[in-house]
Amino acid sequence: MKILVTGASGLMGNAYAMAAVRRGHDVTALYNINFPKAKGLSRILQMDVTQTEPLKALCLKLWPDVIVNCASISDPISVEADPKLAEKVNVELPSTLAQLSTHLGARLLHLSTDMVFDGQNSHPYRSTDMPNPTNLYARTKLLSEKVVLKDNPEDPIVLRIPILMGNSPSGQSSVHEKLIALIHSGERPQLFTDEIRQPCSASNVAEVLLELSERRDLHGIFHWAGSEILSRFEMGQRILKHFGLPLDKVEATSLSNDPSVAGRPANLTFNLHPIVSKLKTKPVSFDTQLEELTHIEPLNA
Repeated sequence: MKILVTGASGLMGNAYAMAAVRRGHDVTALYNINFPKAKGLSRILQMDVTQTEPLKALCLKLWPDVIVNCASISDPISVEADPKLAEKVNVELPSTLAQLSTHLGARLLHLSTDMVFDGQNSHPYRSTDMPNPTNLYARTKLLSEKVVLKDNPEDPIVLRIPILMGNSPSGQSSVHEKLIALIHSGERPQLFTDEIRQPCSASNVAEVLLELSERRDLHGIFHWAGSEILSRFEMGQRILKHFGLPLDKVEATSLSNDPSVAGRPANLTFNLHPIVSKLKTKPVSFDTQLEELTHIEPLNA
């Protein structure tokens, strides 16, 4: 099967590309700045995916069976700093890919986020619950969902995912890498006890995406996450314990104590039905996610 992956040098794109190669698929990886690290790729192409015509030409040349969109500007601060670029990457690109996949008869898988919700629900969010994004990044991702479903009404998957664990290709962008880097720099990060998340490993999401790539009987919006619900502080404590670091290297605090995070969703947990009953891949525990992690030493260590 021929697969085109955008954002292939990011944490999620890299994990998916590696999983697809292991399964024997012909994978074309697109990247913007950092060269993808996945081995065995059929093609690795540097491309500015905001430029529509080269992307169209490539898709018409390759004629992929599956398009997986992992490209995104996912840092809310970066989105706020350049909203026009964020709209191009987070909204216009998914629309273009949806139109192309419809023309090609290709399966389209698009990643979205738990942050399309406001975190005020008393129960885990279902895929049918009404989104209510609280920042510009989340609003662009909600728009991306809408354009994907509008421009490819036949064979789309929108997969909303939570905060991701894993070893990023850069060694600097995943949860544990950022946390350990702050600690090595002499800081004592403050982590919220009342910011509740359902973390998942990028490798587990990749297996879900690959399974969805290989079958075409599921369509629409679905949720995926890990099997455990944890606060940001609990996540930090377990990461430190895993790497044998003192637990007092992070400080517990509350969202209400930090005015700079006003409006941040407090409780983003997912109801994984019905998708969890329809897939062979199953959600993984936080301990399983920790087992995959590599401790990246800082450059000045």
